[in-house]
Amino acid sequence: MKLYPLKFNPVYSYRIWGGDKLKTVLNKDYTQDSIGESWEISDVENNETLVSEGPLKGKSLKELITEFKGELVGDNVYKTFGNDFPLLIKFIDAKTPLSIQVHPSNELAKERHNSFGKNEMWYVMEAEEDAELIIGFNKTTNKDNYQKHLNNSALRNILNIEKVDKGDTFYIPTGRVHAIGAGVLLAEIQQTSDITYRIYDYDRIDKTTEKKRELHTDLALNAIDFNFYEDYRSRYSKEINSENELVNSPYFKTNFLHIKGEMFRDLKQLDSFVIYICVEGILQMSYKNQNISLKKGETILIPATIETLELCSNNSKLLEVHY
Repeated sequence: MKLYPLKFNPVYSYRIWGGDKLKTVLNKDYTQDSIGESWEISDVENNETLVSEGPLKGKSLKELITEFKGELVGDNVYKTFGNDFPLLIKFIDAKTPLSIQVHPSNELAKERHNSFGKNEMWYVMEAEEDAELIIGFNKTTNKDNYQKHLNNSALRNILNIEKVDKGDTFYIPTGRVHAIGAGVLLAEIQQTSDITYRIYDYDRIDKTTEKKRELHTDLALNAIDFNFYEDYRSRYSKEINSENELVNSPYFKTNFLHIKGEMFRDLKQLDSFVIYICVEGILQMSYKNQNISLKKGETILIPATIETLELCSNNSKLLEVHY
């Protein structure tokens, strides 16, 4: 059986802070309330996404990698990760703020949870007026000062708070304290991991448990990077019909593509799968005389054996992700 561009059925997750924009803005198909996350491509245990169409319909990433190995993910990726898919792709809708949190490094995550760490990036798709994100500290601090502010419910006083708008992008390495604020809809690209340490959760009660959510303040303490950084945003070119680098990390690489007309993509030198996330508009993807439509809120996985693609759109914006 031959590989082809693969779409997956998303996995939807209730969140205490979730809204309805995944349905109303991205046209996701679910009936539950407070859905905060749409997991678009996932190999996380018990949250695996399944192929939605074609001869491989119903297959999980694990099954695909086991069968196709480097043909799907690239020889180098397969050599590094075996049958584990290295990335998790999500859309996130925050009606109210997420908890203030941090993710452990690869080393800590391996030691404590036998998991990957969680380096990630955010691309803001929509932001209500005065929407904000928390990312990092507003000056270099230390454990004692951090704990004092945490114990006095004054943590925001030492955190860096950014007003955000559509197109803003942030890379969040492990150890960087962060939180998505109310009114933000974004695409998230991350290592395959579901390890999050909650530091502060506004003393909220989860309606599903009628309890406050668990905090992980002790685990977080040795995971936090207390340094201050001059600029937390990813600065990038928005040139039309060009490969504009957003993030270049050891864990994934992301380009921003603004397509007006036709754009040819030569992928053969990558030795990696490629993921396209449509964050605005609608486009046609041509592959071996087949036309595939991709619209805002949709994600597609291009196997490593596919060497070229033609993208065509009147006006669309994509995130192009590979290892």
